[in-house]
Amino acid sequence: MSETTAPAAPGPDREAEELFTELAGDRAGEWDRAGEIPRDVLRRLGARGLLCAQAPVVHGGLGYTSRRNGELTAHVGSLCSSLRSVMTSQGMAAWTLRRLGDAGQQADLVPRLTGGELAAVAFTEAEAGSDLSALATRLTRSGDEVVVDGAKVWTTNAAYADLLVVFGRTEDGVGAVVVPASAPGVRIERITDAHGCRAAGHADIRLDGVRVPADALLRGVDRSSALLVTTALSYGRMSVAWGCVGILRGCLTAAVRHAVGRKQFGTRLADHQLVARHLAELLIAEQNAARACEHASDLWDRGSPDLVTAVVLAKHVAATGAAAGSARAMQVLASAGAHDGHVVARAHRDAKLMEIIEGSSEICELILAQHAVATA
Repeated sequence: MSETTAPAAPGPDREAEELFTELAGDRAGEWDRAGEIPRDVLRRLGARGLLCAQAPVVHGGLGYTSRRNGELTAHVGSLCSSLRSVMTSQGMAAWTLRRLGDAGQQADLVPRLTGGELAAVAFTEAEAGSDLSALATRLTRSGDEVVVDGAKVWTTNAAYADLLVVFGRTEDGVGAVVVPASAPGVRIERITDAHGCRAAGHADIRLDGVRVPADALLRGVDRSSALLVTTALSYGRMSVAWGCVGILRGCLTAAVRHAVGRKQFGTRLADHQLVARHLAELLIAEQNAARACEHASDLWDRGSPDLVTAVVLAKHVAATGAAAGSARAMQVLASAGAHDGHVVARAHRDAKLMEIIEGSSEICELILAQHAVATA
C-alpha cells in the first residue's frame, strides 16, 4: 500500500466505467448463456490495466486506491458478475505477487498483468478451502527447479489464464509459485455447468510433475500460512464485497423500473405496500453494503490494522445482502425477470455464489465471532 500511486481525483473513474459499459452493457446476458467472455474483451481491458487497477504506476498499473477501485468494481458488478469475477481474480493475483514476491519478481510479473496477460489464483482444493493447513498440492525443490504436483478446483479465470499463481505445501510450510498455464503437465478443464458467474472461466486444474524455475517460487514460502491466507483472501473478499454492491444496484434499478412501469389492479406495482417493502429493503441492503465496503476500503488505504476484520464484515454484509436482495428483485419482476440471461436472473444465481467464495458466510461469521470474543 506504500507503492507510488497515480495522482487521481477521488470518486469513480467515468472513462473506465464508460468503457466497461460499452463492452459489457448489452452483452452480459449473451456471455452468461454462452458461458464465455470473448478473450479480445479481456485482453483489451487487461492492457488498459483495468482488471487490476490497484497495481502501482511503477509496474504499469493505474495506482488506484482500494476505494476508487471498489467503486469501479461495483459498476462492473452491476453489469456482469462474470466480468467482475475475472477482475477479482486478476487483481487478487497482482496483489499476491506484490505482497509475496520479491522486488525482482514484482518488476517482472506485475507488468505482465497490467499489460494484457491474464492470471488466476489456484487456491481451492477438493479438501481445502479457507483451511490452508489441508492443502495437498506439493511444491518440491529439485535443484534449480520447483516441481508442482496437485489438483485445484473451481479456479476462477483459469480457463482464460496465461499465468497461474498456485498455492501448495513446501518443506517449510505453505508457499506460492507462478506457473505458466501452457507448461507441460498442466491440464485445465473448464467447468461448463456453473450455477452462477457462468462466463468467469471457472476451471479445475491438474498439475502433474510441472517443472518451473526455482525463482518462480514467491518469497512468501518462508511466511506463516495464516499470513498467506490473509494476503490471498483479503483482496478477493474486498473485491467480491464491492461486486455485491454492484449486484444490489443492478437489482434495485431493474426492480424499481419494473415496479414503476407495471400496473396491477389499476395501480403501479410500486404503490402496492408489499411491493414497496421489497424496494425499500433492496435500497437498505445496497446502502448497508456500500457503507461497509467504503469503511473497509478506507481502512485498507490507510493501512489500518483493523482492515482484515472490516474486510470480512464487508464481504459478509454485501454477499448476504446481495443474495437476499436478488431474491426480492426476482419477486418484484416475477416472470419478467425469470428469463435466462436477464440481469435479475443472473444476479439471483450469481449472488448465491458470493455467499460461498473467498470464505463462506459461515467462515465469515466465525471470524467475526472470534474478533468479538478477542476484543470483549
